[in-house]
Amino acid sequence: MKSRLDEFKEWGVDVVFGRVRGFRAWVLRSLLRVLSFFFFLVVKVRLLLFRRRLKTVHYLGTLVISIGNLTTGGTGKTPVVELLSRTLAARGRKVAILTRGYKSADLDEPQQWLDKKGNPVLNLPKIASDGRKRYLGPLHSGDEPFMLARNLEQVAVLVDKDRVKSGIFAIEQLESDTLVLDDGMQYLKLKHEIDIVLVDCGAPFGTGVLLPRGTMREPRSSLGRASYIILTKSGGRPQESLIAEIRKYNRVADIIVTNHGAKYLENIFTGERMPLDWLKDKWVACMSGIARPESFEKIVEELGAHVEIRRRYPDHFWFKQAELENFVQRCADRAMDLIVTTEKDAVRFLNPDEMDVPIYFLRIEIDILEGAEHWDRMINRFCSLGSDRLAPEWSDVL
Repeated sequence: MKSRLDEFKEWGVDVVFGRVRGFRAWVLRSLLRVLSFFFFLVVKVRLLLFRRRLKTVHYLGTLVISIGNLTTGGTGKTPVVELLSRTLAARGRKVAILTRGYKSADLDEPQQWLDKKGNPVLNLPKIASDGRKRYLGPLHSGDEPFMLARNLEQVAVLVDKDRVKSGIFAIEQLESDTLVLDDGMQYLKLKHEIDIVLVDCGAPFGTGVLLPRGTMREPRSSLGRASYIILTKSGGRPQESLIAEIRKYNRVADIIVTNHGAKYLENIFTGERMPLDWLKDKWVACMSGIARPESFEKIVEELGAHVEIRRRYPDHFWFKQAELENFVQRCADRAMDLIVTTEKDAVRFLNPDEMDVPIYFLRIEIDILEGAEHWDRMINRFCSLGSDRLAPEWSDVL
């Protein structure tokens, strides 16, 4: 059963998205709109302070690529981070992903790492993977970092709110020459040489209003900071009007149009993989804890499944054993053929005692539909940047 706090959070999300009406919802929306004005002022002042170097910006002397967005989640960032990191690693770059690890738990015992001289390294970030070996599960690394560490070889995944610290570890201990700053558009403490900004074609600017009334972290004008803009979840539809809107704020950035394409289904406990056409005419229950569950459910429906049950939780929700077992039983009572979830959610699933209904995750990957030449040119640019730039002494930047 959901707690009162979870129920309130869900109601609050419904208020922000305008899915509920009534006096209480109107009062909350009015209050949040006032707070959004103050949030706008804070954002502008913060950007000005970093621009004028009144707040410290750390330069680590190596290539830093930020992948981020203007809105709070739902743009399909993780598959883009995965594709970019895999491509760069295949081209010989030594890549480390620096991520916050949202909602990850603290370690029970600190990790240990020895430098080349055999001395212990102090003040470690959480090391989800060093590119060769995984060290943490999803609880302590976070669902998205764990997924990245599991899917990527020769790519390190480091978890810490202080991504300057993570970057220094990656350079000194892992000899990384390319740092991919996950969800980094608003992380201005670390100097970005490249800003890749994602825009979801289904909800380009979220609700169109800044936090907390809406879902935008920054105003649309911040698109002007983007080096490259990737449109996600296009569904294969033309995006001329969205591109024209984006060009009002950024006239020079290359724009790449992509779609989140389903590849296969995988049983989250047995690893069995099934082709997409296996879903056709199946009676399915969708269960997810992501920012925009409707986009995931739409993909399942477009594959020919009959989505009979839709169970939605807040983004990054940690499922409880009893909750999963009750849901599986409900699906069995309704004679569902299978339960389908997302890959990110799958890492947070606990194995129910009774498996009367199989559970599969839908593997999603990025398909580049327009601007492949921009993508190739971007990759070539990154790979041509030498790693011979001397980093300053760490004492000078910290």
